[in-house]
Amino acid sequence: MTEAPARIPRLYRSDVRAARQRLGSDVRVTPVFHTEVAGPDGPVKVTLKLEHLQYGGTFKLRGSLNALLQSAAGRPVVIASGGNAGIAAALACAVQGRPCTVVVPETAPHTKVAAMWSYGAEVLWHGTTYAECKRHADIVTAERNALQLHAYDLPAVVAGAGVVGLEIERQVRGRPPVLMAVGGGGLMAGIAIALGPRSRVIGVEPKGAPTLNAALAAGRPVDVPVDSIAADALGATRIGDIALDTAIRYGVGSLLVGDDAIAMAREYLWREFRLVVEPAGATALAAVQSGAYVPAPGERPVIVLCGANTDVTTL
Repeated sequence: MTEAPARIPRLYRSDVRAARQRLGSDVRVTPVFHTEVAGPDGPVKVTLKLEHLQYGGTFKLRGSLNALLQSAAGRPVVIASGGNAGIAAALACAVQGRPCTVVVPETAPHTKVAAMWSYGAEVLWHGTTYAECKRHADIVTAERNALQLHAYDLPAVVAGAGVVGLEIERQVRGRPPVLMAVGGGGLMAGIAIALGPRSRVIGVEPKGAPTLNAALAAGRPVDVPVDSIAADALGATRIGDIALDTAIRYGVGSLLVGDDAIAMAREYLWREFRLVVEPAGATALAAVQSGAYVPAPGERPVIVLCGANTDVTTL
């Protein structure tokens, strides 16, 4: 007898609004910056959502803290992460006084591991991919009777990330398209749910990690090889179930950009605005600067700069 497929949790704007209420002042309302950036055919008007200024340098704090606020107080936490989700979980646990263990791949950047340590997390190295980390995190979770957070495919994590969308809605007039980087898809899904079907949400992915693009083509999550300079943040090998369901439901599109474009966008943000972001944080901007996304006349897209956990010596 064939088992019925697991039901994918479906989230609504009310879930994101509840997350905003729950998070309160424990997260920053990050600012927006109206400006122009260099495009392939001249200046392009954009609005940058400076989410890299979030506590911990990553939007993921919103989801991790929202999940913890809905769980039993004091329970230890385990998470598998290549970087930013681990930093966010470590910081959220520090805020709540909980023990936190992060399982990272052997390739995890020292900058991100150091940030986890700074918030008091225990760090365990295991394997070379997120999938290997996740399997080991499952074992550690069972041994310690811990709460396991997921980097992107957990309803509370997606709802928390969606608060970024509610902020954009209040900070920017009209309904401009919103572009953000996609790895596992938690940020994309949360923003799409927050803004609803009348808004355009566009995921931007490295060509070397096209999780959403491949899933939309196949009609289901599929494993993809990961080979990109943004892999330490956008290194999921497949899109999350919640993210794909949301993308199909709201007609979210996917654009692909090369590593050269990502590197150029990251360097441009530093050179022109003195904004320090990691490669994942510059991925959405790369779509505009490379011409992968061309705004319509009179349109000013919102570009989410999602993370700043990087080695500044590489700029």
